[in-house]
Amino acid sequence: MPRIGWHASHEQIAPSRLLAGARRAQDAGFAFAMSSDHFAPWSERQGESGFAWSWLGAAMATTDLPFRVVSAPGQRYHPAILAQAAATLAELFPGRLSVCLGSGEALNEHVTGDPWPPKPVRNARLGECAEVMRALLAGEEVTHHGLVTVDRARLWSRPAQAPPLLGAAVSPETARWVGGWADGIATVNQPRERLERVVDAFREGGGEGKPMLLQLHLSWAPTEEEALRIAHDQWRTNVFAPPVCWDLETVEHFEEAARHVRPDDVRGVVLVSSDLALHAERIREAAALGFDEIALHHVGTDQDPFIDAFGGHVLPALA
Repeated sequence: MPRIGWHASHEQIAPSRLLAGARRAQDAGFAFAMSSDHFAPWSERQGESGFAWSWLGAAMATTDLPFRVVSAPGQRYHPAILAQAAATLAELFPGRLSVCLGSGEALNEHVTGDPWPPKPVRNARLGECAEVMRALLAGEEVTHHGLVTVDRARLWSRPAQAPPLLGAAVSPETARWVGGWADGIATVNQPRERLERVVDAFREGGGEGKPMLLQLHLSWAPTEEEALRIAHDQWRTNVFAPPVCWDLETVEHFEEAARHVRPDDVRGVVLVSSDLALHAERIREAAALGFDEIALHHVGTDQDPFIDAFGGHVLPALA
C-alpha cells in the first residue's frame, strides 16, 4: 500500500487553519502532506490563497511530515528564485521536501502582466526551468538564454542532497514527456482507463521505476447529501478539462463558466460518498496502478471531521 497523505489546499483555507490541519493530520496517522501553490482561488466561495512557501517553512518546522508542493516556474516564479526557496527548505529539513513542477495556469500566472503562452511553449519553458533548477541545486553557476533568462546565478546555501523535482502531468502526452526529464510524476485522479494511460505513458517515456504521486479529490460527510453539497459548493469551478482550466484568468471567469454545473456533474472529478469503506476501496484501486504516494484532498473547508474520520477508519483499513 502506498503512503497516504493529506492535501493542504491554500485556495480554500486560511494559512493558520491549514497549519493546525497539518498537525492534526500528522497525529491522525497521515504519512505526508501535499501543498498547493496558488495566487488566487478558483471561486469566491473558496476565498483564500496564502503563500505556500512561507507556510511550508512553518508547517515543516512544527511537524515531522514530509511535504510535496506543486509549483510552476517560468512566469510568476523565476526558476533561480524557486530553486533558492526549495534549497533553503531542503537544507532546513533534509529529505522531507519534493517539488512537483508544472507548466502553470493563467489564473495564477497572469498577475505578472506577461502574455500567457500556448501549451507547447509553456512545456518548453518548464523544461528549461527544470534544467536551470537542477543545475543550481547541484551547485553550478548558471547563465541561460532562452524562454527564460538567467545571469550568473548560484545558490550559496544548499542542502547536502537536492530535493527531487517531479513533473506534474494530467494527459498521457505530458506524462510521456515528463518521464524523460523528471525524478517522478505527480498527477490527479481521473477515470481509471485514462489514469492507466497516464501511468503507462510516463513509464514508456523514461519513468519506469521513478516515484509516482497521485492527488485524489474527494468529499466525505456523515450523509450523502452533505458530501454532495460540499463538493458542489467548493469544487464546481474545478470540473473543466484542459484547456479551459489552463486558460481562464480570473475568479469571475471560473464562476461564470460554472454557472450551470449541476451537483451530480461534480462526481466526475470528485469521489463523493458518506461511506468510508467505499473511499478505502477507491484508494486501493488507485494504489493498484503502482502509485507510491496518494494525497487525499477533501474538498471541504472544514478539515477536522475528515481528518478524524479517515485517521480513525480509512487509514487503519488500508494498513
